[in-house]
Amino acid sequence: MAVSRHDDARFSARMPDHRHKKDGSDGQRINADEEYEVRYWTEKLGVSREQLRRAVQRVGPMVEDLKPALKK
Repeated sequence: MAVSRHDDARFSARMPDHRHKKDGSDGQRINADEEYEVRYWTEKLGVSREQLRRAVQRVGPMVEDLKPALKK
């Protein structure tokens, strides 16, 4: 029996963010090129767009790395 690509855990782990989602993305990574993600994360983290952009440039897109960098 063939496994469909939707049932394959390896495929779902690689799937990109969905633009119709309005709650931030996958929760682990911020895509600073997606307006809905920028809007979500600036509100959630209490920072400006510029602060978020600079932090992503400095430490990368992973939320666990950004949170401490933005508190400094």
